[in-house]
Amino acid sequence: MKHRIVVLGAGYAGAYVAGTLARRLSPADAEITVVNAEPDFVQRMRLHQLAAGQKVEAPPLADVFAGTGIRLRLARVTAVDPERRAVTVADADGGGELGYDTLVYALGSRGARHGVPGAGEHAFDIAARPSALRLRERLDDLSGRQEGGRVLVVGDGLTGIETATEIAESRPGLAVTLIARGELASALSAGARAHLRRACARLGVTVLEHTEVEAVEATRVRCADGTVLASDATVWTAGFAVSPLAAAGGLEVTEDGRIVVDRAMRSVSHPDVYAVGDSAHAVADNGRPLPMSCASAGYTGMQATAAIVAHLTGRAIPHTRLEYVGNHISLGRRDGIFQMVDEEWRPKPKHIAGRKAARFKAAILGMSLWTTSHPTFGLPRRRHRLAAAPQASAAESPARAAA
Repeated sequence: MKHRIVVLGAGYAGAYVAGTLARRLSPADAEITVVNAEPDFVQRMRLHQLAAGQKVEAPPLADVFAGTGIRLRLARVTAVDPERRAVTVADADGGGELGYDTLVYALGSRGARHGVPGAGEHAFDIAARPSALRLRERLDDLSGRQEGGRVLVVGDGLTGIETATEIAESRPGLAVTLIARGELASALSAGARAHLRRACARLGVTVLEHTEVEAVEATRVRCADGTVLASDATVWTAGFAVSPLAAAGGLEVTEDGRIVVDRAMRSVSHPDVYAVGDSAHAVADNGRPLPMSCASAGYTGMQATAAIVAHLTGRAIPHTRLEYVGNHISLGRRDGIFQMVDEEWRPKPKHIAGRKAARFKAAILGMSLWTTSHPTFGLPRRRHRLAAAPQASAAESPARAAA
């Protein structure tokens, strides 16, 4: 009986893990299934561009995994049962269960509302492709009006900064305001912050600092100091949260719902479950939890893949790097910032800004898309056999039969 590997999610981390495992493990011993709700690969790092009205490639996952031997299941994950080693999915045919021997949990994150009244009902976000497209439709409507419109972007993290500057550059007829809870981009060096302020001024982005949004309404937001700001489209970028599925399934999670993993990306409570990307609470080499980011997805994906291959083939588990080297921020299509950080993730005085930084980030995004679209390119051609007979997965169980 083949060892069943199920990968939940086909974002940057999930697609990488599935493709690498397909190239490294013999199909005579292992079968790999990827479960994803969207039929296309979503370039999450470019969703602010999609919302602003630009064309963003979304290659079909069927094409991405063609020729790899990976099975693609287009479905939404509704439950995880690590005790029975099964996941429940819903699709157009009603769904069912998938049994697994090894599970890779890569469901990523979504926008966090932080309990702010009205944020879920009235605000847009760009944490997923459908929500980014809804915002794009709204911006199209506002751009078509003679009087234009007012766009409020709540949150001055990397996503908020990129969203505000992208919309301002792509849609100059709209008035864009960026709301920062504290000082604008406090995680950047003084020089990088100064460049960001100049970019916002050049693009016409109004910045409100030390402003906390207390409630979101259909046509305005209310702030904690009593200020009321009119808005035709409020974009919520104030943080991210993970799905509650891991916690509901009994996996050990942190307070914010991320799966607690060891150095090999293995769940500390259920060792046949690996977590990667935003779903994992992984501790970096400097002792700090890795932040939710694409860079973290890459590092955790590489570590999980190496650990799974080693575990299944009887080899010693290697430790790949777990670090965070800096922040890439696009400020429209022709400007950007690359902020390097030290070992404690404090901003270094040196940074790269302007067109050079914009080209640098564009190259990284292009490389990320190409490598994801070619998941087995450049990997070792030798496929390892499993060290022993695959685990005796519940062959007679409903999960196995339904799979």
